[in-house]
Amino acid sequence: MSPVQAACSPEIGPKTADRPVERCRWLSMDGFGLYSVQIQSPGVTMSRSDIHALFEQYGILSTPQRLEVAEILLEKPQHMSADQIIDRLRETGSSVSKATVYNTLNLFGERGIVKEVMVDPVRKFYDSTTHPHHHFYNVDTGELRDIPDEQVRFSELPPMPEGTRRESIEVLIRIRGEG
Repeated sequence: MSPVQAACSPEIGPKTADRPVERCRWLSMDGFGLYSVQIQSPGVTMSRSDIHALFEQYGILSTPQRLEVAEILLEKPQHMSADQIIDRLRETGSSVSKATVYNTLNLFGERGIVKEVMVDPVRKFYDSTTHPHHHFYNVDTGELRDIPDEQVRFSELPPMPEGTRRESIEVLIRIRGEG
């Protein structure tokens, strides 16, 4: 898995060309072409102590169940649905309840550890890339993948309603196979 782009926050440390950054948000691509952010150096799995530190940074009380969910979701750059996380938990022999998984994911989304991506009224993905960005959603396969920001251009935006300002622009393009 090779990094596509690194963005370091000031509390983690600046990125420089002459020395490696030990703690960074790395935008990478997995084997399915799904882009996501991992809060660590590339090729290094987050340890439990890294996850504890992340929880502390985001004001999340560490519990064994939250740790299990975080270990799966943050193990590599990926977009995952709650059901995919539950399946992975079951494969490891975990007994974390479905309700706990949903509550944990909602908490992670509220606190900013992951980004919730609604692809339709009944399907939600959890994305560890937390800055505004664009996606392709394949309605045939259920795959969600990022679109690099430089590939989406707007020639003009409508005026904002009075008393408001633009917070972000995020595009979701639904696609399907040609057949």
